[in-house]
Amino acid sequence: MRVFPLNHRLTAAGEAIAHAADANQTLARWIVLETISDQPATVADIGRRLGLARQGVQRLADALVAGGLATYAANPRHRRASLVQISPRGRQSLRQIQAVQRAWADRMAAGLDPQQLELACAFIDRVLERLGQDLGRPLAQTPPASPAAQQADPSG
Repeated sequence: MRVFPLNHRLTAAGEAIAHAADANQTLARWIVLETISDQPATVADIGRRLGLARQGVQRLADALVAGGLATYAANPRHRRASLVQISPRGRQSLRQIQAVQRAWADRMAAGLDPQQLELACAFIDRVLERLGQDLGRPLAQTPPASPAAQQADPSG
């Protein structure tokens, strides 16, 4: 249960960072801009990378295009699935957000042990990998906890 408050606080910080850099930005738009910053992608590809529904990504892409932060381009691989690509204005907005985010991250990391931060990052990467492997797997098929974990849990 400790991750839920962490998720809430990180989401709130992300919204504040995006808004501080550009009053019209949101965390969701920032994440989509990051996703297309190196290469254009279809809405479906963006959704798969981010684990979001295609319809929600479509709304975000439409908002980015309407705001001049992205454009739709022809997709040589698929006539009906346009590519979403970052525009020069979108790249400028993304750089502003990244600058605010770096300052925030530096402030958050001040006074923390760099080795502990590296270990924490490695641990988070492993948890994310496991969660990615488990996505879509019915909970009923989740293997039971190990005997050691059951002994540690007084309710089990």
